[in-house]
Amino acid sequence: MRAPRSGAGRSMACAALLSMACAGLLPVLTGCQRAADSRPPRPVTYTSPPHDHGATFLGPGDCSTRGAVFREVPCTSEKAVARVTTRYQGATSGGPTCPATTDFVLHVSESRPAADENGDGSVPRGYASMRNLEAPHPGDPGEGGGPHTIVGDCVSSSGEGRVKETACDGSGAGAPAFRVASAVTSRDRCPPTTELFVALGGERPVGCARRL
Repeated sequence: MRAPRSGAGRSMACAALLSMACAGLLPVLTGCQRAADSRPPRPVTYTSPPHDHGATFLGPGDCSTRGAVFREVPCTSEKAVARVTTRYQGATSGGPTCPATTDFVLHVSESRPAADENGDGSVPRGYASMRNLEAPHPGDPGEGGGPHTIVGDCVSSSGEGRVKETACDGSGAGAPAFRVASAVTSRDRCPPTTELFVALGGERPVGCARRL
């Protein structure tokens, strides 16, 4: 998607917030079903003009605002709300995975404005793993959000052999029914106390969950 350009020729890049909400459903591993990745995020498009705070727009350690427009700002700014923990080029599909406790992911689409952060006339396509500067941290275990389902997270039953991540304290949309106690490479490595297998993705794609 092309980034819009202002009349003054300011560089613009498009960013997409990969949803922190638990709108997607997680497949439950039953019978002969195989492990699958966690719920796919649903992108919402935003525009974000780069600022000259580093060689890369929203590079590791950089901070951003949040809202209708994501902007790179100094981390000392009162407008800074989230920090980049890792930054990758290319698409999220098939690319490196963000850290487990990432709060949300920003997808920056390629643009070729007249001026940009390093003067080469382009902002490369990529994505940034973001961590809020202050609580809440939806990516933390049990908080019911973030792009990953991890050990310590809770899920509620949504019917039809699927579950949905929810906050363990009951503050989410669904009542927590199971907690992911461990992550393993295959179902036969789960402990005997396991009551539900949840697909997590990653190097240990099987979550061993117990009823609360």
